[in-house]
Amino acid sequence: MSLLAYVALGANLGEPVATVRAAIDALARLSGARLIAASSLYRTAPVGLKNQPDFINAVAALEVDEAVWPAPTFLAALFDIEAAFGRVRSVKNAPRTLDLDLLLYGELCLASPQLTLPHPRLAERAFVLAPLAEIAPGLAIPGHGRVERLLARITDQRIERLP
Repeated sequence: MSLLAYVALGANLGEPVATVRAAIDALARLSGARLIAASSLYRTAPVGLKNQPDFINAVAALEVDEAVWPAPTFLAALFDIEAAFGRVRSVKNAPRTLDLDLLLYGELCLASPQLTLPHPRLAERAFVLAPLAEIAPGLAIPGHGRVERLLARITDQRIERLP
């Protein structure tokens, strides 16, 4: 059975525009998954540690074969892609070569030490909501509401859609 998974992409070290584009290509090459849509790229201010470069962000939608990629296995594949781009997980909210977050995995609601779905902070982050609203207008986030309404509540976060 297939379902829609949404993945947030972000980078602010090296060549972040090229990295995010290459990471979208890497997602498109996952066997047992098919890239349905990828948002524009967005430049956003960092969250948490402020003295770091701006981020380049995007969101991708993938049709995922649940038999091939149960949610924890799909998350592990995302971590493998991060590692291939030089991601080192050390300090929370630190600069990074690539960050891939599993935002939604179909309608699955899950809270485990390894994975929480929907992503626990997705409703608070313009850098996720703006690209998500671009590729999935009208999407309802379980337990939170529609993407457009969530985004309209966030007016204090700098975000710029790149040409």
